[in-house]
Order: sequence, then structure tokens, then C-alpha cells
Amino acid sequence: MKLLNKLYMAQHLIFEGAELAGKSWLMSQVYNHLEPKYNQNKNILDGCHWFNCDIGVYGTGHGQKVIDGYLGIFEELREKNLIVEKLHISDKVYNQIYNNLELDYSLVEDRLQNLDFKIILIKFPEDENILEKRIQDRLNIYPNYKNILHSATWYIEQQHKYIKAVKESRLPSLVVETNTLPDDKLVQDILHWIGEQ
Repeated sequence: MKLLNKLYMAQHLIFEGAELAGKSWLMSQVYNHLEPKYNQNKNILDGCHWFNCDIGVYGTGHGQKVIDGYLGIFEELREKNLIVEKLHISDKVYNQIYNNLELDYSLVEDRLQNLDFKIILIKFPEDENILEKRIQDRLNIYPNYKNILHSATWYIEQQHKYIKAVKESRLPSLVVETNTLPDDKLVQDILHWIGEQ
């Protein structure tokens, strides 16, 4: 395994997308592929590191400082597989929506490019019936989500901002749509795109 890792370029992936898109499930499947394949320690899960920062951070005054802190962590772990649930694209979108601010993340993208990060944009079908079901599923799992709940139309508008922001990014990107979950084909598409299949 040690010889394999010397020849292997670590995967550095940012999963972005509007709320209700299905990011967490897809990430869990990518993690379940990478962790056992690259694990080298019998005591620690070190084959893939999963970072998530979202609730109460992006779209606030803490966002840019937290992202800067994450970049330091990612640089420290540059030889490890890293999957990140939301980063600068989310902070950019939330600041547009909530604060009417346009943030410049060109320096962050420079650092991410130096680490060979890629973006996987997860989209949902723009169908209000599908979104209403996903909203109910979210509320069943996380009752506190009712405090920040929006209409299906609002989530579609949020998705449009994500699509635009990812198109403007300099990082390589893949777009996948979650018509139904679970969907093993989408997992295979992602693994193929990153050279893991």
C-alpha cells in the first residue's frame, strides 16, 4: 500500500450544490470507496478525510475566515484524499442571497488549484413535487430545519446561483443530477471522472 500511495495522486474534491440536492449521500458513497482502498493505519481511518462546514457559517462574517482555516488544513493534508461538503462556492452563493454581497474568491481558487481540487456540482431536477418530498424528508430527519425552511421555488433559484458560480470557477468541475436517490450510476460516474473506476 505504501508503494501504491507514492504513485497515487490524492483526490481533492469539493461537493457543492443547493440544499436538498443529495450531496451527503453521494459523498458517503465516494468516501466508502476511497477510505478502505487507501487506508494505511489499523487504528485510524486515514484513507479519506471528510470535511463539512455549513450550518451557521457560510453567508456570515465567519465564512471567509473558516475557509482560510480549512485551506491551511488542506495544505497540511495535501497527500491525503480529501472530500469537502461545501466551501467557497457556498459562501459566495449565501452572501449573494442573504447579504447582497459579491465576494471575490480568486485567491482561494489559486490555493485550491495548487492542491488540484475539483468541484462536483450536485443538482436536483427542477420539479416542485420532487422538492416538496425532499423538504419533508429533511424535516423528518432534522426537525430544526423548519426554522430556515423555504419554498420549492426558492431552492430552484438557489440552484441557479450555484450553477452560475461553478461555471465562473477556474476549478475543473463535473455536474450530476440526482433524479432519484440512491442512484449507484451517479456514484460510478463520479468515480470514473476522478479516475477511480
